[in-house]
Amino acid sequence: MERVQNSRGFTLIELVIVLALIGILVGVGIPQYKTALKRGREAVLKENLHTLRVMLNQYYIDKKKYPMTLYTLVDERYLHSLPTDPFTRSNETWEEVMEELTEDDMLSGVLPGVADVRSTAEGFGLDGTALNTW
Repeated sequence: MERVQNSRGFTLIELVIVLALIGILVGVGIPQYKTALKRGREAVLKENLHTLRVMLNQYYIDKKKYPMTLYTLVDERYLHSLPTDPFTRSNETWEEVMEELTEDDMLSGVLPGVADVRSTAEGFGLDGTALNTW
């Protein structure tokens, strides 16, 4: 007597093995994805800070003074628009660092301009430094 086997699906053990393998792959992939995402945001932040600093310096070279606000760079067409901070997801959260004036400048009524810019993002970069110190 010959026995005929019909295989019409997967056994429970096959399904458990497949699900376990998928779980392992997802468990390895998610941390890699999060690290890559943060690395990308850090690169964008560094590039945006570099662009803003170059434009502040160019403004100073052209006008012999720093702009009163970052929006002056946009108003005077040094920038098309203020770049967005990728961590705060806003272009209004930049910290403007005002220039340090001498006592003579202050006595003559010179107002300080924006000499540098920083992010107000909280947290730390992948290198361990605070994002708001870049």
